[in-house]
Amino acid sequence: MLHRDFAPGREPFLTEEQQEEIKQLVLTTTPAELGWDVASAWNTKLLQSYVAKQFGVSISREALRKLLHRKGLSWTWPTYTLAKGDPDRQKNFEKQIDFIKKLNGS
Repeated sequence: MLHRDFAPGREPFLTEEQQEEIKQLVLTTTPAELGWDVASAWNTKLLQSYVAKQFGVSISREALRKLLHRKGLSWTWPTYTLAKGDPDRQKNFEKQIDFIKKLNGS
């Protein structure tokens, strides 16, 4: 009888730290913000390219989808929302608008 001290299956291509980095990347950035692509949301094709360049690891899109699912993320259709605004810039803009309104007698 064959005795194994480990579960059968392939070792993951990415370390736990790299997997967590991918999760945080998806949660906190967009490809456009990183200058990676003009897209406003990550997809498996973009992540596949990112992982190859960043970590030197070739991983299938399906494996990436499963990795993200294991990390508690699920696929959603992208929606168009504005990025979180800078509160200081917003206040400055509001002051400028108020000033313009006063100049125009509004």
